Amino acid sequence: MSFNQPEPEFDTVIIRLGGEIGIKAAWTRKLYERRLIGNIKAVLKHHAIPYEALNRRFGRLYLKTSQAQSASKKLAKVFGISSVSPALETTSKLSDIIDKSVQIAGSTFKKESSFAVRCRRVGRHTYTSQDVCREVGRQVLDAYSERGLRVDLKSPDITLSVEVREDKAYISTEVMQGVGGLPLGAQPKVVCLLNGDINSPVACWMVMKRGCPILLLHFDETPFNNENTNRALKAAETLFEWAIGFPRKVYIVPYGPNLAQIEQNCPKKLRRVLSNRMMYRVAERVAEMEHAEGIVTGESFKEPAGEALHVLSLQDEVAKHLPVYRPLIGLDAYEIDELARKIRTFKISSGRRMKKREKTPKIIKLKEVKEAEARLNMDEMVEASLKSLRIMYL
Repeated sequence: MSFNQPEPEFDTVIIRLGGEIGIKAAWTRKLYERRLIGNIKAVLKHHAIPYEALNRRFGRLYLKTSQAQSASKKLAKVFGISSVSPALETTSKLSDIIDKSVQIAGSTFKKESSFAVRCRRVGRHTYTSQDVCREVGRQVLDAYSERGLRVDLKSPDITLSVEVREDKAYISTEVMQGVGGLPLGAQPKVVCLLNGDINSPVACWMVMKRGCPILLLHFDETPFNNENTNRALKAAETLFEWAIGFPRKVYIVPYGPNLAQIEQNCPKKLRRVLSNRMMYRVAERVAEMEHAEGIVTGESFKEPAGEALHVLSLQDEVAKHLPVYRPLIGLDAYEIDELARKIRTFKISSGRRMKKREKTPKIIKLKEVKEAEARLNMDEMVEASLKSLRIMYL
């Protein structure tokens, strides 16, 4: 056998479905799998990656493509996928498995590296999984004895994985972790309040992971904050990379005039609550227009718990028809930062958190808030916001 093995041309991507999909009832699982397949095809089309077939098996999808490496990297960002592996397909004959495994080892196993062979089988075969591991390992050691390879079953440098399913076998050496969750579109869409801070893009991403398509709503604070909108739009572009195949639009509300009225005519202690209540009113109207089923914000606990809950209850009171979701409510700043880095919005936000405001005292009563809103005529401000609303397509 020649020691100079050609570079293997991986022709398949093993796509492992998120664990939640596998535990669903048969009808629900089939629905989620169909949605996931549609999302996968949208990603492949977007990146111009050709493929011959996308075959479904229990807990797996097998993509036949000449660009397995490139496809794997793109599909790792699709919600509902736990991991992917570029692989080489062969028959389930033991001799073919050994030949292809030795070929892959020849191009990927470096001198003096350790390795392990793992086998997973589905179906009836004339050999066991242990037979595959033993024979493949022995042949690899014999073929490349000059490299000083060694077997290490506990912590190998490289794991050669053999997946046998009925009459096919798939050989791989790499597992790219996916994001898991549910396929985007498996749940109803929601309106997400997006600004230029760290928190709100992370909140958007987290509801996307639960299968909800997002409708981004941004309040432009010009002239009070001239950089916020630019950061928000850059964050939106990054978020849309996780939602290929779904609309790439952002609703933008000119918020400066309304903010000016609130700051000029209301006590300082009420401004934060009044501002957020107006945003929720507008968000609820946009949600009704788009048939969305919730409002998402990036709020988290920063104040003492009693004060934070009091503020949130004052804000939520104005949302009459839809729930307000806060995915970050149980996370601390470090966890939020780590997620922002993972989804690549941290640098866009330049480490900027939600604008620090004065704490809202516990003594604020809902009656005070409503009296202030009556003086401002908040309903007219909301209508003006909706009339000036514009949609930007990214």
